[in-house]
Amino acid sequence: MRIVVFGAGGPTGHELVAQALAAGHEVTAVTRRPHLVTARAGLTVADADATDADAVDAVVEGADAVLSALGVRPGRAPVTLYSTAARTISEAMGRHGVQRLIAVSSSVLDPAWRPSGAFFFNHVLDPCVNRVIARTAHDDMRRMEAVLRQSALAWTVVRPSGLFDHPEPTRYLVAEGSADGVFTARADLAACMLRELAGERFVRKAMGVVTKEVKPSIPRMVWREAVRRR
Repeated sequence: MRIVVFGAGGPTGHELVAQALAAGHEVTAVTRRPHLVTARAGLTVADADATDADAVDAVVEGADAVLSALGVRPGRAPVTLYSTAARTISEAMGRHGVQRLIAVSSSVLDPAWRPSGAFFFNHVLDPCVNRVIARTAHDDMRRMEAVLRQSALAWTVVRPSGLFDHPEPTRYLVAEGSADGVFTARADLAACMLRELAGERFVRKAMGVVTKEVKPSIPRMVWREAVRRR
């Protein structure tokens, strides 16, 4: 399958590209930082902005599916990347007859999401981080999801919880809307996106994904994410 991955220069995009290539797909990695993507067999690297209609049109043409791992640094500044890119990508896909789109969103967008047995997260981390520091990003993710719902595409929105690095996929949990858990390994997020691409269980739906087998160190995870986003 010929897959286009937007946000390929980021940590989740790296995982998606690596796992897609390992599965035998032909991958076009789209990023504004092409120097961060290592060249290898089966991979084409495109230096393009996901909000640039002409650039997106060029990379989407001839694809079988599109995966979006776009992300922004959490902060209080207004965010428009998710919704603008969703509109640009979906319009390009419509022009070229490409139907399948899987995009990363967040479990925070499900108002019923409240991980069980996670008192500190639910009452301290979530209100402070997700509802304040990252509020503008989540607001734009809502606009992104609205753009996709209004499209005619075979879309799936994937909602992970707190992302962390792990060297390989585990036996993750998925559920419609959101999944019961605090953390999601990027390896599991990438694996579930590629599995959904093949199985199409959640077409025109949101799906949650969480990691159950391993847990990150919260201070270490926060530190790594802060350093990574500088």
